[in-house]
Amino acid sequence: MPSIQENIVITKILSIDIGGSSVKTCMLSADGQVLSEYTKLPTPEDATPEAVLEVIKMLAATMGEFDAISVGFPGYVKFGIVETAPNLAKKRWKHIPFAQDISNTFRKPVRLVNDADQQGLGVVDGEGFEIVITLGTGMGTALLYDGQLLPHLELAHFPVTKDKDYDDYVGDRAFNKIGKKAWNERVQHVIEIYKTVFNYDRLYIGGGNAKEIEFELEANIRRVNNREGIKGGAKLWTTKEQYQIRTIYPTI
Repeated sequence: MPSIQENIVITKILSIDIGGSSVKTCMLSADGQVLSEYTKLPTPEDATPEAVLEVIKMLAATMGEFDAISVGFPGYVKFGIVETAPNLAKKRWKHIPFAQDISNTFRKPVRLVNDADQQGLGVVDGEGFEIVITLGTGMGTALLYDGQLLPHLELAHFPVTKDKDYDDYVGDRAFNKIGKKAWNERVQHVIEIYKTVFNYDRLYIGGGNAKEIEFELEANIRRVNNREGIKGGAKLWTTKEQYQIRTIYPTI
C-alpha cells in the first residue's frame, strides 16, 4: 500500500520535461507560477531509464523542497508506465514503471504523462477542440477538448509518405538533412493534413524547432515555447485521474 495518503497538500511542484536532447525542470506553485530558474541538462547519449533518472536527480538537487512531481515523457504513457520511447535508448523502455521509480527515489507523489500532453495542459486556451504539436527530436501531439486531455494518440508514428512517419518527416534528423527551407515546406504540409483531418479550433506549435518556422501562421495557430509548456506540470495536478493520468505514490 502507498505510504503517502491522497490528502496531501501540494504547494510546490517539481515540473520535469524529458526530451530527446535535454531534460528540463523548474519549480511551480500549485497555480502554475514559476518559482525557480528554468534549468536543463543534456539527455544522456545512452538514455536508459537508469541514466535518465540520474539526470533527474541532479536537476532536483538544485531545486529545494517540493511536495509533488510532474513529468512529461517523450513516448506513450499509461497509468504512469512507459510503453514506448522512440527517441531514447532503443528497446529499454518497454513497460517501465518510471513514475513509480521516480516516486520511490524522491518519496513524493508523481504524475507522469506524455510530454506533449503536459505541454498542452500548460498552453491551451481551454475552449473547444485544441491540438498541440511539438517539433523537436521527433514530433509530439496532444489533443484537448475544453482544456481536458483526450486519449493520447502517437500520431507521430502514422505514415505521411511511403517510407516516412511524422517523426522522420519533420523531426531533427529531417531538419538537419534537408535544410530549413524544405523543412518549413514539410511543416506546412503537416498543418494542412491536420486541418483536413481534425478541423481543430486552435493549433499550438511548440518544441525546440518551433522557432525555425518562417512562414506566416493562420490566426488560429500560435507558436509556444517550452517554458510555457512546462507550466502544464501544475495543471496536471488539477486534472482528474483517467486512463493516462494516475497519481503514483512511493512504495518503499
